[in-house]
Amino acid sequence: MADDTTTGAGAEQMKQAADQAQRGFEQGFADPARRAGEAMQQSGQKMAEGGSAIGLRMIEQAEENTQQAFAAMRAAAQAKDLSDVMRIQGDFLREQGSRSMAQAREIGEMIVQFGRDVVTPIKDAQG
Repeated sequence: MADDTTTGAGAEQMKQAADQAQRGFEQGFADPARRAGEAMQQSGQKMAEGGSAIGLRMIEQAEENTQQAFAAMRAAAQAKDLSDVMRIQGDFLREQGSRSMAQAREIGEMIVQFGRDVVTPIKDAQG
């Protein structure tokens, strides 16, 4: 029969092996899975924030465009003659074209930054 010392040593070795296996599991699987979950949560939060910011800015731009269109209509209504109306209309169209290009560029830049912000937590979790 095995004495208590041998049984105790064997039990201690089994406990150490189990502890080592658990640490290996945590380091190799559980910790990376936890970090990935946290990164996905951060990315989801960034998505919500970015989507809200872009949507809000698009609404602000639409409001600005509408105000400018009404201002041009008021000016055209007060025009003295047809040439004045044509000048007001031409000015409005030229300004609206420039404004639209600037607004599209701004939204594009926001989308690019939004994409970076969403991907960064995931990239950081992998590295």
